[in-house]
Amino acid sequence: MNVKNFIKENNLEHVFSKGSFGIEKEGLRTKLDGKLALTKHPKTVGSRQHHPYIQTDFSESQLELVTPPTLSLKEQHRWLVALHDVAHRNLLEDEFIWPFSMPNILPDEDTIPIIDVEDKKEIHYREKLAEKYGKRKQMISGIHFNFSFAPDFTEKLSQLNIDHREKLDFLFLKLSRNFIRYQWLITYLYGASPVCHPSFDNGESQGVYTRSIRNSPIGYHNTFSDRVSYASVQSYVEDIESFVKEGQLIEEREYYGSARLRGKGKAARGLLNEGVKYVEFRSFDNNPFDSLGFTIEQSQFVHLFLLTMLWIEQNSTDDEMDLGMKKNELTAGENPFEPSQFKEEGLLLLNEMIETAKELGLDSSYIRSVEEAIAAFEEPERTLAAQVVKAVEKEGSYMALGSKLGQAYKQESYEKPFLLRGFEQMEMSTQLLLFDALQLGIEVDVLDEQDQFLKLTHDKQVEYVKNGNMTSKDTYISHWIMANKTVTKKILADEGYTIPGGEEFVSIENALDHYPLIKDKAIVVKPKSTNYGIGISIFKNPPKEEGYREALEIAFKEDSEVLVEEFIEGTEYRFFVVNGRTEAVLLREPANVVGDGERTVAELIKAKNTHPYRGEKHRAPLEKIQMGQIESLMLKEQNRTFESVLEKGEKVFLRENSNISTGGDSVDVTDSMHESYKRIAEEMAEVLGVNVTGIDLIVPDMTKESTPTEPGYTVIEANFNPAMHMHAYVHKGKGRRLTRKVLDMLYPTIQLS
Repeated sequence: MNVKNFIKENNLEHVFSKGSFGIEKEGLRTKLDGKLALTKHPKTVGSRQHHPYIQTDFSESQLELVTPPTLSLKEQHRWLVALHDVAHRNLLEDEFIWPFSMPNILPDEDTIPIIDVEDKKEIHYREKLAEKYGKRKQMISGIHFNFSFAPDFTEKLSQLNIDHREKLDFLFLKLSRNFIRYQWLITYLYGASPVCHPSFDNGESQGVYTRSIRNSPIGYHNTFSDRVSYASVQSYVEDIESFVKEGQLIEEREYYGSARLRGKGKAARGLLNEGVKYVEFRSFDNNPFDSLGFTIEQSQFVHLFLLTMLWIEQNSTDDEMDLGMKKNELTAGENPFEPSQFKEEGLLLLNEMIETAKELGLDSSYIRSVEEAIAAFEEPERTLAAQVVKAVEKEGSYMALGSKLGQAYKQESYEKPFLLRGFEQMEMSTQLLLFDALQLGIEVDVLDEQDQFLKLTHDKQVEYVKNGNMTSKDTYISHWIMANKTVTKKILADEGYTIPGGEEFVSIENALDHYPLIKDKAIVVKPKSTNYGIGISIFKNPPKEEGYREALEIAFKEDSEVLVEEFIEGTEYRFFVVNGRTEAVLLREPANVVGDGERTVAELIKAKNTHPYRGEKHRAPLEKIQMGQIESLMLKEQNRTFESVLEKGEKVFLRENSNISTGGDSVDVTDSMHESYKRIAEEMAEVLGVNVTGIDLIVPDMTKESTPTEPGYTVIEANFNPAMHMHAYVHKGKGRRLTRKVLDMLYPTIQLS
């Protein structure tokens, strides 16, 4: 089959140019002194028996991060970013991930730890590998780039009057053969292991720079000289099975070909029953200049390279594949600053890639990546290996550069520990839940990013979660109850709980008619159905009619019905109840600024909003303080404006309601709150029939026990979508990881390492 003609004749260019992508990235856990970390795999992550994302390879010290299959390179990249955040934040304080493919400072062979898992067969297999290859070679790390065709393409093939599985197998085989023939070009451009520490090879390679030690003869390769056939899937499977039977391979997975055919299961014979599902390309060095080990630009180049391997007419023969492997070995051993001995062939292939990109209508960024590659053929010092050599010499040593880069990459994951990079556009409580799920080894599918909708899967149990805390454990009606403040109050009042008095209005006119009855009282004006404190105005002193009208206008913008309730003296606390237990209690101080005698209120707000914990739309632990209508009204009640200059130490509140979502400060008081109030919150959650809720109580004295005769509280409301991020990273006190409690509720039997 002429692939190009077939694609064009059937108008498949668009779906053919898509793909399904994945990356497996290995890296050694390293101590601050550059030595291999001999500690156990992080105990805070889910068990390796089930973890789909964070694994170990040969050694207990060798992390392997595995992205799920994604339908775009951008999605592949964001998953790799997120998994690095999870991995970095679960390392011990004095450990980081080594950024090079070649190892850090290795101990004696006997000291390098093989993985410690429950499955003894996994340990026995690695013991055999250690005997055969030595432990040091096992410590070489790298990138495996997984590629398959997009579902759209396979669906189109199935609609044609052809055997689409046979066509797919043909495409995967051609792709593999041509990749092996031309992989030397990848090694020339992206080989990034020109040097290693003497502990790897007893100093034999010191003083001689090459493009890729990992791809050279002293790298980690199969020991047998025979080549696995890619003439057909049948021959591929039979060769691997034969090598195992003859003892040349310990197990099928020991085959380390640079293009490995993969199916649904682990056994090679499954390829005959179900066909090839994807190809695992294994010859990529870690890029030490990128925190992920592989840039999105590299992924684009590789994607186009793979498409070109199919687009060109050539379908490499066995002899051509042998030539390609030899050229790759020779390229790996070249001086990084010398021109490629295969420059002419490389430039011809790069121009083929540009033509492929144009014919398939790929984004211009693909062509730019090839243009950069052409420049690197003209100027070898622009190759990755040459850049590594220059950086090593500038930094003073291989170890100094690796330690500097690796520690800096770990620090990047801690700059905003309340965010999960890659998914930072999602609401923050959802990010925290997503982080915890990835840490525990729960499979995650982001169904709708804008609507914060996740699908979680573990041990065949599927759960759907919205906004980080809305789950199947709560009923639909319980959320409607809590969304309606009037219904919530009536249900709780019927059960004997203390609620504030108040009235409900459907128009501003009716509410204004009520003014004579409340003009001498402290009141709260709020929408009937509200969350995150939106539209609430609090008058601790009797309101003027003008202020009362303005508060009504604000509330009616949020709902067609408004509540006017009596203001209860005391301090408001948020009780977060999960699965029948109060897991956190938070004091939320209303948005405020403190004067310095020089700056205006507006300037003080702007300064306070620069704190790294403050953000917008629930993407930071604290929300930025706004300068809107409510804040202006609040200042007016205190005879202040945004242009007022406050005296030094003078504190002015900009909101009466204490919601973090409206700029408030958070103080955790879980341990100091009297247990009686925690029990009351738990009882209320049970009455409302809800497993996850935020109960807001006014408590004048949190140290005084609540009794039937002296309740000591007034319930304000119950929240069906209570924010969790404000409990995790607090202004003061101990942070509480409530997203983890939600996952514990959904998956109570999940195991850690």
